[in-house]
Amino acid sequence: MKKKSIAFYIIVFGLLFFNAKAQNNFLKPTISLGILVEDLNKSIDFYTNVVGMLQVREFVIDSNKAKRMGLSKEEKFDIKVLKLENTENATELKLMSFAKKTDHSKQKYLPDSNGIRYLTIYVKSLQLVLERIKKFNIKTLGQTPTMLDEKRRFVLIQDPDGNFVEFISSE
Repeated sequence: MKKKSIAFYIIVFGLLFFNAKAQNNFLKPTISLGILVEDLNKSIDFYTNVVGMLQVREFVIDSNKAKRMGLSKEEKFDIKVLKLENTENATELKLMSFAKKTDHSKQKYLPDSNGIRYLTIYVKSLQLVLERIKKFNIKTLGQTPTMLDEKRRFVLIQDPDGNFVEFISSE
């Protein structure tokens, strides 16, 4: 009986060890998310002034590289990288624009369009966010701010391209 128990534990340990290794092939624990916007300056203004993000860097993808990488048909573009804080493992929001009107209608509700359509940002103080929203005349959606439960509050807005941005606080 003891040999079977030891063998069992060795197998379980081996499965856990190898499964942990299989799931740990990531260089960073965060995802960089790219958003194609209609007006880059308007979006930079929104995400830095209203949301409160920092622009931490920018770079250019030239036309040859863009074609080679399969990103465009030889159109160059600039990418502005924003973060909630300027630390190595902070999630990156990469904004880019081809200065073209979008070919989809601005959504009014989440089910109006497929794809990545909203960001969730957890904040310490919802009051600071509400002050920036008011200062820049951004409309809150629904009956927000609202309570999610006994502790957490929620506010929903949209960026200039219609992407939803939700803020959740536990104040």
